[in-house]
Parts: sequence; C-alpha cells; structure tokens
Amino acid sequence: MSLVVVGTLLCLSCWVSLYFILCNFNGSRSYEWNCRLVTLVHGILACCITGYIGYVDGPWPFTNPGTKNSPLQISAMLVSLGYFIFDMAWCVYFRTEGPVMLAHHTMSILGILLTLWLGESGIEACAVLFGSEITNPLLQARWFIKQTGHYGTRLGDIVDVLFVLLFVLMRVFVGGTMLYCELISPNPRFFIKCGGVAMYALSWVFMVDIVRFCIKKSKSWRKQRRDQQETVAANGHEGKND
Repeated sequence: MSLVVVGTLLCLSCWVSLYFILCNFNGSRSYEWNCRLVTLVHGILACCITGYIGYVDGPWPFTNPGTKNSPLQISAMLVSLGYFIFDMAWCVYFRTEGPVMLAHHTMSILGILLTLWLGESGIEACAVLFGSEITNPLLQARWFIKQTGHYGTRLGDIVDVLFVLLFVLMRVFVGGTMLYCELISPNPRFFIKCGGVAMYALSWVFMVDIVRFCIKKSKSWRKQRRDQQETVAANGHEGKND
C-alpha cells in the first residue's frame, strides 16, 4: 500500500506541476483555461491507456470482472487518481463546480482507492475510466469553442451533437451493459458492485442535464431556422417592391 501512496503523490505532483507550467507560459489565459488544458491532457491520456488495457492487454471487462489488478491497470488508476485529487482541490478552491461534479470526483477517488486497496477489479475501474473520460475531450473542446467566440458556428453544433451521442452510447448503453455483467458475476466484491451502481446512477443524473440541454438546443435551432425563413421572406418581398 505504501507504493500506492508514493505513486499517487508522484502522479499528483506531475499534474500540479503541469498546471503551474501552463499558468507560467500561458499567463494571458485564465486559471480555468489552464486547468481545462490539464483536464484535456488527462482525458486523452486516460482514454489511450485504459483503451489499450481493455482492447489489447485484457482481460475483457464484460466477461472477466473481479480479476486481480495488473501492473498496467494499477498505473492507469494511479494516473487518474492523482488527477482527480488535483481537480477536486482546484474546483473546491475556485468554487467552479456544483455538487454533482464534486460527487463524481469524490466517487471516482473513493472507487479507485477501494480497487487499489482490494487489489482486484482493476479492469472494471479502467473500463469505467474509459467510458467516463472518452467524452471529456469533446466537453473541453466545447468550452474552448465558447471562450473563443465560435460556439454559434457549425463547429459548435457538431461538437454538441457528437458529445451527446457519445455520452448516451458510452454512459447509458455500454455502461448499463457493464453494470449488468458486474452484478451477475460472482467474482466482484459487494462494495465494488455498489460502487458500480452509484456511478451508473450518477450518469443518469448527468443525463437529466443533457436532456434539458438538448431541449434548449432544439428550441434554439428552431428559432434560428424560423428567423432565417422570415429574413428570406422579407428580402424576397422587398425585392418585389423594387
């Protein structure tokens, strides 16, 4: 367990160092801008590592839950654990996130710690990390597009649509299948299964916000289409008068 503590502190120091390096060399941007760059790096890195674990290194999480943690799985969890601790502290200090996101970070930290402590179910933890972080680059891209004034363009619409589709696919359908396999398997510990249920329930909390966003976005698109039609009709009428 001492190696886990050392590894966590090392990964945490790396994420903190990256953040301060970005703040130093990118001082014209806000603290949140640089923090989201760190978040983007973690999202891409976590997806690459956990994707390799699930699809190449194995075992397959849907058929082999509850197996012993491999060194690569432990490394992936330590990298994400260090990031979640950093981001949790940053969000609390700057008060930028609400209770739902803070609950997500708390559950992620506790889930990874439990998996490392038990020494098993690392493959499920990595699968959850992959499913939750794969939408992260799109989420950060959406924020950066907003900050640079390009959100109202076709690029912003494409990012929104891709984010919603990927979230529903990975968090609801794939995540639901993963949870079902976890619950019916006799191998995972009871606490691991409870953690899986909690994470999936939290995904549905996020899903409620996404549904509200989709409704708002749909109304915005209809309004834009109606305004365009009215503009075309007005221009056409004025043309006839000329």
